[in-house]
Amino acid sequence: MERNVRWLGVGAAVRAGGLTLVLPYLALYLRNVLDLGYVEIGLVLAVTGVIPLVLVPFAGLVTDRVGRRRVFLVCMTVEALSILLLALAMHERALVTIVAVATLTQTAGALAGPAISAYVADFVSGSERTLGYTYVRIGWNVGFTLGVLSGGSLIGFLGFVDTGLAAGGVLLASTAFVALVLEASPFDLRRGRTVTGVPPRRPAPSIGDSLAVLARDRVFLALCAAVALATVTDAQWGITFPLYVNTVLGVPYSWLGAGLAINGLLVVVAQAPMTRAATGHRHTSVFVLGTVLYMAGFLLLGAFGIARVAVIAGFFAVVVVLTLGENLTSIPTTTLPSNLAPASEIGSYNGAFFAITGVGQLLAPVVGGLVLALALDSLLTWGLLVVPAVPALLLLTRYVTPRVERTANRA
Repeated sequence: MERNVRWLGVGAAVRAGGLTLVLPYLALYLRNVLDLGYVEIGLVLAVTGVIPLVLVPFAGLVTDRVGRRRVFLVCMTVEALSILLLALAMHERALVTIVAVATLTQTAGALAGPAISAYVADFVSGSERTLGYTYVRIGWNVGFTLGVLSGGSLIGFLGFVDTGLAAGGVLLASTAFVALVLEASPFDLRRGRTVTGVPPRRPAPSIGDSLAVLARDRVFLALCAAVALATVTDAQWGITFPLYVNTVLGVPYSWLGAGLAINGLLVVVAQAPMTRAATGHRHTSVFVLGTVLYMAGFLLLGAFGIARVAVIAGFFAVVVVLTLGENLTSIPTTTLPSNLAPASEIGSYNGAFFAITGVGQLLAPVVGGLVLALALDSLLTWGLLVVPAVPALLLLTRYVTPRVERTANRA
């Protein structure tokens, strides 16, 4: 694997370790410390996603004009400082401040996304690009595994505030590490100066030209819409799932952290083999299969919730099924936007993809909170939450797949 992509994966591990010490447990803080209802929690978490959703398309445009490395280093620095502020806001139990700082954290992370995706795409292409994104994802999940496992234990012993302060320290360390070891990408090197062996870069198209290219690409926009719909279901994994498991099924923090750690461990162990198995197959087909696994996992959780037998074992079984779905859907969602983009628009395509699919991410906690508040039986709860994935699958199979170029759609 290319040197800079390899180091980016290491940096992702440290960064994820810091973020997941506290962020996966934010909904539980709102419920168990501030005593908010399910609907209120869903609305609060949705509010934190509004500004990132609005700004992320511009992050892609800026990435194509300012440079990949510069953009994500600034964003990671802001992200680290915001986690420290979040810990202080939790100490004061100031809901408005918590929402504001969580919004800043989400915004920084969202703005870094297109720059990181474009940075990887600058170094590798074709199937190597798919493997490059997989390498970074594996690094991220090494950190995720350690972070959620440690976070579940530390919150139980130290509380949310001290755990949040520790998370901020880890993030500052990861940002310094990435700044030290990562080189500018070939795209960054072509900006503004001549470098031996690097072809001169053409002037960047205007923002209007970039937006026009995006607006004309109906297949890409349909792909974004399908993934956004599927995300309304898939993203229940990140918020509604732990909230339900802890507050409805009664699974304690430590077991919840262990289950989420299994998720990260399975990504580390299984993502590379699954990516290799997917190589040569259509990205859209891989996404369909992954979404079906998400739906099956949530319905299985609903069945265990009704039976109320072997709840912990059922929780771990559902984690395995959902992780397999996550592994599969991550392959096309990280790679296909760059594959469909013209060479000069990789950042803007990734920014647009993150923005449109972010609508699904934004709606997910609202939908999840509303459904939980209805206090329906477990199977009906999760049956309702998998409904948005159905039109997503139809759009992908009936419209997008027949129209995507074979070379771009090949993992």
